[in-house]
Amino acid sequence: MKLPSTVILLALALLAGCSKHGSDSAAAAPALPTARVSVAKVTAVDAPVLTEVTGTVRPAQRATLAAKVMGTISELPITLGQRVAAGDLLLKISAAEISARVTQARSQFNVAQRDLDRERDLLAKGASTSDMVRGLEDRFAGAEAMVREAETMLGYTELRAPFAGTVVRKFVHAGDLAAPGQPLVEIEGRGDLQIETGIPDSLAANVKVGDELLVQVDGDASFRARVAELSSSSDAFARTVTAKLSVAADAPVRSGQFVRVHVPSATVRALLVPAEAVSTAGQLERVFVVADDRAQLRLVKIGGAHDGRIEILSGLAAGETVIVRAPAGLREGQPLEIAP
Repeated sequence: MKLPSTVILLALALLAGCSKHGSDSAAAAPALPTARVSVAKVTAVDAPVLTEVTGTVRPAQRATLAAKVMGTISELPITLGQRVAAGDLLLKISAAEISARVTQARSQFNVAQRDLDRERDLLAKGASTSDMVRGLEDRFAGAEAMVREAETMLGYTELRAPFAGTVVRKFVHAGDLAAPGQPLVEIEGRGDLQIETGIPDSLAANVKVGDELLVQVDGDASFRARVAELSSSSDAFARTVTAKLSVAADAPVRSGQFVRVHVPSATVRALLVPAEAVSTAGQLERVFVVADDRAQLRLVKIGGAHDGRIEILSGLAAGETVIVRAPAGLREGQPLEIAP
């Protein structure tokens, strides 16, 4: 059957229009420009599994001052938060009996000294004996010791700052009765800080003095602290070993703050990439991979941080090449130039 000429002409016109439209679309899609990028390899390492334990930031210098004598607190010239210098008066105890003892001891000392001086003069004139002088010398030494003892006891009625610091706690008020052993004032130094934590017995073998542990503060702040002290015995109740970590002066923590210390336990095989290779888009983490000199976008699942690198739990394989600090606007399939 022969088609009408009008039908054939219409089909040819449609084919010509489609061909022209395809050519226009191809011309409208320009080639992507070459992006110059820096790259890094996905590395597989034996990374430690970290266990979080809690710790508290405290000053390296702190002291709780207690009473050594009984008496009424007559002076308390300090306030909470007040800064004090070494030797400043913190508290004074009124103990009249100690003052009386000092007076009595000094009186006996003066009498013993006069008797000894007189007897020595008589001995020089031949009017006394050596035994008499030696007896008075012993009595004089005893009186001198009594004076030192009484004056020492009197010194206990004044509590002074053992170092420069800040008053953080007052356990008493003026007029209260102080008893031997009773805590009165607590001060903290203004210098170095340290972290006190309890490491579980099962993990204590993985930590030694000199190790640097990762410390995490509330929020995203973190830093490393060196293990300065590690107890050789375990707490029988908590089943932990006490450790003290030195804190650098520029660490983002303050005295009394709660922190989390990451203690290593077993090791696992982990894939690591530079932290700058991972970017986020909403709830998704993604990485650009180099494939045939072009950018290929991969969605990944990340784990913890390890010295500036991020653990990749899924989405990448060891040996693959990732783009570090991907340029803004980098697209899937874009050709790449690798920076040396």
